[in-house]
Amino acid sequence: MSTEPAAVPERAVCVYCASSQSAHPEYRDAAFRLGEALAGRGITVVYGGGARGSMRALADGALAKGGRVIGVLPRFMADLEWGHPGLTELKLVEDMRTRKHLMLAGAHAAVALPGGCGTFEELLEAITLKRLGLFLGPIVLVNTRGYFQPLVEMLSRAVEERFMDERHALMWQIVAQPEEVPDAIERAPAWAAEFRSFAAV
Repeated sequence: MSTEPAAVPERAVCVYCASSQSAHPEYRDAAFRLGEALAGRGITVVYGGGARGSMRALADGALAKGGRVIGVLPRFMADLEWGHPGLTELKLVEDMRTRKHLMLAGAHAAVALPGGCGTFEELLEAITLKRLGLFLGPIVLVNTRGYFQPLVEMLSRAVEERFMDERHALMWQIVAQPEEVPDAIERAPAWAAEFRSFAAV
């Protein structure tokens, strides 16, 4: 088990997802299928390292297809035995901030599955970093059961009310099925650090 930061493979996707085991089983099914879809394209999965809910389903799906899965887990969660025992690599970090940073660092895309406040925080931070030209990769939302529709409407409202530029709506893509994610990543509009020139509306 690695306790030091290590280089993230070139073809790696950071996935944000939930640990809830009480949510509708369709969410866990979608997570498992996303893991399968990414592994099937030879893409490494980087996620929060958990062993419950959609987090476990995602990892299990990728591992079932022979994929590489890297978990990033705070030490207090490891002490509580919340970590997935079968990952390719488990990185232990000191706190949640370091966890978020390492999950996204080196990833060529970020994907959000439905989740709670932690998932919202991670996703919105990725969008903010992209707006500032600090993260340039695709961001894809998997809209299982229409879960992200209210958030998408809120982001659209932010554009309409001129808190964000119209071009910022190109920062994320939305798919209905997890199998669509790899192609959505490939088709995502290019983003450049120079786009920070319109970060402030």
